[in-house]
Amino acid sequence: MDAARARKLADRIQQIVAEMLERRIKDPRLGFVTITDSRVTNDLSEATVFYTVFGSEAERKDTAAALESAKGIIRSEVGRQTGLRHTPTLVFTHDPLPDSARHLDELLAEAKARDEEIAKRAEGAEYAGDADPYKRDEEEDEDVPGHVGRAAT
Repeated sequence: MDAARARKLADRIQQIVAEMLERRIKDPRLGFVTITDSRVTNDLSEATVFYTVFGSEAERKDTAAALESAKGIIRSEVGRQTGLRHTPTLVFTHDPLPDSARHLDELLAEAKARDEEIAKRAEGAEYAGDADPYKRDEEEDEDVPGHVGRAAT
């Protein structure tokens, strides 16, 4: 099978699973779950469905259990709506990417706040010595009497 067909099927499976969780699956263990992506193997035998859950670690575990118990119903609906002879096996995987992105956003905001604090402290500050403490070749040449340019080593 070709990768384009697998990608189209993965997109369709993502839609079907999201609709099922929103409308038909009434498990109280399901938290605020979002289907973020799905991928299908090129032979169309297995579909990995990625999801995130807004909430605590306990709510994530409850949602994982609810998805596992609803897997058969969801797979049947995927088969019915896609019309495939062999419906892919569904594997639900928690997607850590949004959590990582949120953590990175927090770190970037913290770094920005520190930069702003340093900039405020630097306002009105003056150099302890010269504005440019580094000597240049021209200055060195002037300091040494009779010296013209750099000496060969």
